[in-house]
Formats: sequence, C-alpha cells, structure tokens
Amino acid sequence: MKTNSMCAVLGNISRFEGLWPLTENRPLDTLPFDCKYRLLDFPLSSIANANIHSILMVFNEGETRSVFDHIGGGKEWNLDSVQNSYFVYFYQDFLKQKAQGLPFFASMIEYLQKAESEYTVFLGSNHLCNVDLKKVLKQHLKQNNKMTVVYKKMPKGKVSLDASLIKLNDSAEALSVDRLDEQVHETEFVNLCMDMYIVQTDWLIKQLEAGQKKEDSPSIYTFLQQKIKEETTTAYEYTGYLSDIYNVKSYYQANMDMLDPKNFKDLLYSGQKIYTKLKNEVPTFYSQDSKVKNSQCATGCIIEGEIENCLVSRRAVIRKGTVIKHSIIMANAKIKEDVQIEYAILDKNITIEAGIKIIGTKDQPVIIQKNQVVTADIIGGEMA
Repeated sequence: MKTNSMCAVLGNISRFEGLWPLTENRPLDTLPFDCKYRLLDFPLSSIANANIHSILMVFNEGETRSVFDHIGGGKEWNLDSVQNSYFVYFYQDFLKQKAQGLPFFASMIEYLQKAESEYTVFLGSNHLCNVDLKKVLKQHLKQNNKMTVVYKKMPKGKVSLDASLIKLNDSAEALSVDRLDEQVHETEFVNLCMDMYIVQTDWLIKQLEAGQKKEDSPSIYTFLQQKIKEETTTAYEYTGYLSDIYNVKSYYQANMDMLDPKNFKDLLYSGQKIYTKLKNEVPTFYSQDSKVKNSQCATGCIIEGEIENCLVSRRAVIRKGTVIKHSIIMANAKIKEDVQIEYAILDKNITIEAGIKIIGTKDQPVIIQKNQVVTADIIGGEMA
C-alpha cells in the first residue's frame, strides 16, 4: 500500500452496561483478553499491519488513563517512529460544541485535512477480530464507491440485541443499516455491521461540513450508518474469527474460544500479527504436583495446583491443593492453598484466601473485582 494513502479514526464511545463491573474503572478498549492482550490491541494491530501512519483516537472523557498506561510510547505498534503520529479527542467535546451551536466536527475535519490521506478507515474495539485493511482497501478501489463497510455473517444468538445489521442487494452493496429483528431465530445468520469503514477522505470532509449544519449525529459511527442509505456503498465480507463483545457472557465466551485451537489460530495467527505491550519476564514455573489441562498461562506465573480450561494472566500464583476450572485469572492474582474455583472471572490484583470456594455457571460466571481480598465462599455471585 502506498505510504500515507490511508489515515485512521479509532474509537469506542459506547458504554456497555452489560460488562459492569469489569468496565467500572476502565473502557472496553483496555479489557484484558487471552492472558496478555487488551481488546485495543486488535484494531491497533490492523492499523499497524496496514502501514497507516496517522491515527485519531476518540474516547469518552475520563477513560483514557488505562489506554495510555497500555500504549505508553506506542513502540509495539510503531507509533513512536518519526513519520507516525496519533492524536486523542474526547467524544464529550463533540457534544458540548453541538450544544453550543458550534461546528462540532471541526476537530475531525482539521485532522483529516492535515493527515492528507486519500482514504480514511474507521474502526473500534468491541468487535474482536483481525481484519486485513489492505484487502478491504483493495476491494474499495475495485468497486470505486465513496464508502465501503465491513460486515460478518453471524448467528443471531451471538450478537447483541442492539446490534446493527447490514441489508444487502444482489450486487453485494449495502443498502441500509437496521436493528436486529427479535423474531429472527437464534440459529439464523444475520449480516453484522462491524462499524468498520473505508471512505474517500475528500468526500467525507464535505459530508461532515454539511452534516454539522444540519444537526446530524455527533457520533461518527451513527453518521456513517446514515450515509449508507444515501450513498452507494460497497459491502466487504469478513470471514475470519469475530466475537461481538457487549456483556459479561460474550466477553467470557470470547476468552474461552481461545482454548479451541481453530479459533486461536484464526484470530491470532491468520497471517497478520497481533501486537501488544511487551514485558520481559521469567517463564511460568510449574511444580511437580501441578496439573494443567487445556489451559493457557502467560509468563511469570507460579502453578502448584490444578487448572483445567483456564486462561491465566501474567504473574498469577496458584498454590498447592487449589483446583480451578473454566475460569479467567487476570494478572497478579494470588490464590492460596485448597481453593476451589469454577466459572469465574478474577480481575487484576485479587487475593483468594485458603480454602475458599467460588462457583459460578457458564451463563453467569462469578466476577471478583480488582484489588479484592476474598475471605468467604461465593456461590453463584452471592457470598455464602
């Protein structure tokens, strides 16, 4: 791809109440995933793999601390090179400017003009996937329309009730974006709109200038969905692994999916590398008494107990006599002797005292919030 042919707008302004308390103190973008990744790593990696040098990130006010803690200098995604640049803007500033009658897309238009890229890609973090943006751009150039939208065929039962769906014509063009019909059977496939777009930048600037005069939505994703009805839009079908993450159950299942080698390979080794924050640590130690079955462990852990169907993040300690099944253990967990855990999500920096039982279900895993010390049994989310 030609250098600087494409710039990127990355953001996720939706607040998913179904993910609480996991998102109580962090945005969805920085939720840990598969032992060592954050959800933000996936769109950032797609951007890096497409050799895009300019990024505008749009977040909610008050939700950027964990983002910058993770990105740091941006070395892993090549954001620290001389030719690359990234900017951050708050969605609430768009809302304030609109409320004051000011041109609320002015900052985005200024960014697009300074980026001087012929095409702009928009993408977010709640659709966990590994998209090759160079292939999407190739399709965009072939069809020569102003917009291209990316979608995936998904069973209705695996998408949010608030999901946006693409209506297609016989020429594989997108006609409109509609809400999910609750009458559709759970196993029936729908065209999930991934809210990922490639657009002609000059055309977009004109649309934004006109839109802010007509009181259009300040949400760029809603704005682009509405444009599909007005402009001939190419529909690009993504066929790789995707998880629509919108509540605790979908987040839990997306992690558990990585224990299936096919899903793991499709998402993380499809030909495009996924980059994350590097940490040089010692390998995980497994004692002679430990038993590990169908699980993944990041570096720096100490495993003395038994784990089965688990994802264990960096520096977790699981002591002798403890048995953990079907669970997600985040970084720095300290789980003492003779603990029993099933169907649970343990957030960062938790301590489980010896002999405790934590038992959830596949549909309702128990969540232990960050920095907690658990001293009593928790069965189905209730303290015993």
